[in-house]
Amino acid sequence: MQLGRRSLLLAAAAGTATVTTATPAGAGFRKDGGPVVIGHRGAAGWRPEHTAPSYTYAVQTGADWIEPDLVPTKDHVLVVRHENEISQTTDVARRPEFADRRTTKTVDGRAVTGWFTEDLTLAELKTLRAVERLPAVRDRNTVFDGREEIMTFQEVVDLARRLSREHGRTIAVFPETKHPTYFRSIGLPLEPKLTAVIRRNRLGRRECVVQSFEPTSLRRMTGLGVPLWQALGTTGGPYDLPGRTYTQMMTPTGLAEIAAYADWIGPDKASLVGTSLVADAHAAGLRIGPYTFRAENQFLPARFRHGSGPNDFGDAFAEYALYYRMGVDAVVTDFPDLAVIARRS
Repeated sequence: MQLGRRSLLLAAAAGTATVTTATPAGAGFRKDGGPVVIGHRGAAGWRPEHTAPSYTYAVQTGADWIEPDLVPTKDHVLVVRHENEISQTTDVARRPEFADRRTTKTVDGRAVTGWFTEDLTLAELKTLRAVERLPAVRDRNTVFDGREEIMTFQEVVDLARRLSREHGRTIAVFPETKHPTYFRSIGLPLEPKLTAVIRRNRLGRRECVVQSFEPTSLRRMTGLGVPLWQALGTTGGPYDLPGRTYTQMMTPTGLAEIAAYADWIGPDKASLVGTSLVADAHAAGLRIGPYTFRAENQFLPARFRHGSGPNDFGDAFAEYALYYRMGVDAVVTDFPDLAVIARRS
């Protein structure tokens, strides 16, 4: 099945993408046996990420799970942002009242300059408004700049439950602990606060899956009764385990070690091409959900690109079909509507 860029834009704008009504039957299972579609920061291809409209649109067009990245405020409330440095995802740089908060920090061994969630209280963050993180790529999304406030994780949970009622199916939240070693080092650990929200809301296996690139963070949350997802990069290794590489973690031995504490692995989609990773993960008793699927040419393999512009839409459906044939259990995507259409093709 193929649609041109204009058709995709019109279908999404009109909300005409096919919507699935199946309810996941457990930790990452669907009654129809199809792979889970995870809205990456909501529907980040169509709305500024981590906003209520982004999450809502993801669910309206068929996403099974929605993904909030978690970072803390100065007063230790979990909010959802891609990074703790927020100059690319909010209007903070244009707010003179916060000019003196600009600073440089070392986060996971890397110097980062800007404004950080851990330097602002929740009340201060709530005065900011979200903006499109990739305006040069997704100029269409900038029309929504300045309209939405920063959400807390609790607000995302509340939204997921409301959307579950409205759509008659269980929408799971898929929180990621961002830079957990760093935040622990400055006295703002993520895991106790995340655990508290999960327990307070009585989130079960169908409603929550916790992910992290750091195994130590996941191990701190075993026993919660929700599935755990080990995210895997393409280079280097987890910050909390110096000397350990993601390549080692994706070997049969490494996968067996992950299976001792986690239920899923989430590798970069490139790690599956020409490898036995899907079969190896399944042999270890793990489910596998690659990231991140996007529709723009620059994010697609060369053979699936259409037109000459890096931001033109290519044949995203062909890429989904490729990975569905591989037997993946989920896809993490900026365009959940397209993933749902491809799943039904």
